Amino acid sequence: MLDHLQRMGRYNRWANRRLYAACAALEPGEFEKARPAFFRSISGTLNHLLVTDRIWLDRLLGRPHGGQRVDDQPFPQLAPLQAAREALDEEIVEATHTFTQARLDGIIAYRMMTSPTERRVPGLLCWMHLFNHQAHHRGQVHDQMSQTSTPPPSLDLIYFVYEELA
Repeated sequence: MLDHLQRMGRYNRWANRRLYAACAALEPGEFEKARPAFFRSISGTLNHLLVTDRIWLDRLLGRPHGGQRVDDQPFPQLAPLQAAREALDEEIVEATHTFTQARLDGIIAYRMMTSPTERRVPGLLCWMHLFNHQAHHRGQVHDQMSQTSTPPPSLDLIYFVYEELA
């Protein structure tokens, strides 16, 4: 399972790099343009992913939470957001290599930002949520990009596997 976790960390980085490269090709104004999406724009959705990945990584690594809310937008412009995403993706990949089987099998205890109730979830399921949540919102960005003149990139896991095995 640790091998799969590490592969998912690399896939996450690969998919984000492809998506951000496509965002860099957007026409001016398209990145921030208001759209009928939950986080209101491509920028808003990608900021949400950055913030929530930080929250989940802090939980997984037993670090205190930095205080950001899930709808915060710390980087409204693409370049600084992309730099922060790259750094966080490297941290996620590193964490998948230092996470032990005992931590994967163990319980991660945390409190949600919206409730004082302590949650206790197996480490593996916390990691799987982090990666599934990424795929969910990258799909929303993919849809938003399809409303522009810039074609969204293929982000399917199998294409990553093909590249990695080549």
